[in-house]
Amino acid sequence: MSRRKDNITLMPTTRHGRVALVALMLSIASWASAHDPGAPPPTWNREISRIVYERCASCHRPGGVSFSLMTYQDAQPRAIAIKTTVLARQMPPWGAVKGFGDFRNDMGLTQEQISLVTDWVEGGLPKGNNPNALPAAPKFKEAPPVRIPPDTVKVSGDTRLDRRIVLDGILPDRVAKGASIQVVAVLPDGEIEPLVWLYEYRDSYRHPFLFRKPLDLPAGTVIQGVPRDATIVLMPATKAKP
Repeated sequence: MSRRKDNITLMPTTRHGRVALVALMLSIASWASAHDPGAPPPTWNREISRIVYERCASCHRPGGVSFSLMTYQDAQPRAIAIKTTVLARQMPPWGAVKGFGDFRNDMGLTQEQISLVTDWVEGGLPKGNNPNALPAAPKFKEAPPVRIPPDTVKVSGDTRLDRRIVLDGILPDRVAKGASIQVVAVLPDGEIEPLVWLYEYRDSYRHPFLFRKPLDLPAGTVIQGVPRDATIVLMPATKAKP
């Protein structure tokens, strides 16, 4: 985001520009590592099952909300669709654009994981010769319902904060299906802090987006980017220091 006091653009501030540049370099390094021609090709037993168990199986399992991907036999006939959706970052359905805000509960695939899935599909879907490389199947707990915590701030339209908030996360409360919303905080000194970029929103994305580090927003900060017919909830950190 550019450091301006009048209009908001998508160019990063110096600080965020450095972060974005480092993230880009790490992504390129991960891509190069995953495409090392001297590395053994990824297999279901060794790499792909671990990605699926960690990032996909909470929904894609017997008794889950979508078809199972728990076994090679489940995943193999859907391989092309898997590759297409992970390249488009439609799966797992995280619901926000990567790099716009930094979240500790981001369940989207890393660039290296996307590259491994792509190499696996394009390499002929090898299962792997060593069944002992297959990890143990994960155990699942029922996800608790999403509850809005106390002492939150609901935002509809541009909103100026009348008090300091140490922000722990953001929860979409009312967002139109298919909407794409860039939410930023304009600090009193004019610096712009990206909060979250909801992309092609669906109700299945209604979960807290929790920042890796709480953001200190002083009184007078303006939250911009939320349409008047939408509502997001600002979730303060529970142990913020005065």
